Amino acid sequence: MVPMDRLQQITERFEYLEAKMSAGGGDIAALGREYSELRPVVAEIETYRQLRADISDAEAMLKDPEMKALAEEELPVLRERLPQVEQALRLALLPKDAADARPAILEIRPGTGGEEAALFAGDLLRMYQRHAEAQGWKFEIVELQETELGGVKELIANVKGDGVFARLKYESGVHRVQRVPETESGGRIHTSAATVAVLPEAQEVDIDIPATDIRIDTMRASGAGGQHVNTTDSAVRITHIPSGIVVTSSEKSQHRNREIAMQVLRARLYDAERQRVDSERSATRKSQVGSGDRSERIRTYNFPQGRMTDHRINLTLYKLDQVMQGDLGEVIDALVADDQARMLAEME
Repeated sequence: MVPMDRLQQITERFEYLEAKMSAGGGDIAALGREYSELRPVVAEIETYRQLRADISDAEAMLKDPEMKALAEEELPVLRERLPQVEQALRLALLPKDAADARPAILEIRPGTGGEEAALFAGDLLRMYQRHAEAQGWKFEIVELQETELGGVKELIANVKGDGVFARLKYESGVHRVQRVPETESGGRIHTSAATVAVLPEAQEVDIDIPATDIRIDTMRASGAGGQHVNTTDSAVRITHIPSGIVVTSSEKSQHRNREIAMQVLRARLYDAERQRVDSERSATRKSQVGSGDRSERIRTYNFPQGRMTDHRINLTLYKLDQVMQGDLGEVIDALVADDQARMLAEME
């Protein structure tokens, strides 16, 4: 179990933050963030300490003839709770991803499979929209390019709410679909794919982008299938010269397009830096759940069999209709649990 001196250090730090905030000293925002992060940890520590104290008291009562019967009744119940409380404390003490509390930038693009891949990308968009709605998150589309048949060439969305990135980060990777395409007249099952990228939203304080590092071009924006052309040069394309990353936004307002493109560019640069640091920290990172490796095939959606399989954890659910309606809770919970188990193994 976790050494008691470490639990004491965490509790003392929490009490120090509480006193500092009450006194009004220091950076209140930073103190508040750390205080909020430690509060659930300290709650688990208190539960653990109280349970151990109750067990110790009950063991002492065994020596008292008048209290022995009561102690013999209470002790098995208290001892049975101990492994569960210890596990909850271990999970609370796991290192937190600093980006978990952030909003997320969601990007979806078709992979192999032509028009069918674009139609599947559209299905994924609706799946995530429904999931966000069920979670009470705000789902804002900031860039959407569609094909003439209603498929998605490119989707960039901003998803905001409690714990968005912590949950959606496991969705990054290649999503494969097996089904009879709407464009197939012979009834044959095709395999196609779409890629999903989930990036934590970055602020200007996270990523400094000098004006000399970017080139901004304006152009005429086109709508779905290229059918509609604006009469003004409102679309914006920003090229980050050092990395070669190109971001476009084609809303009606050029000012808004600059904001959107810079927001997405910051998120991509922030994500690239996170991945660089993580890869240096762990040589086995590519095998980790939620690593964000966009080239990894993470999931298969088999429509004829009504089956969804997540290949990272060998999870198969025969509830594809519900999954496509946004019911992702079971698979995300399983991915979170697998990630936590891996971190616990590393910590121990």
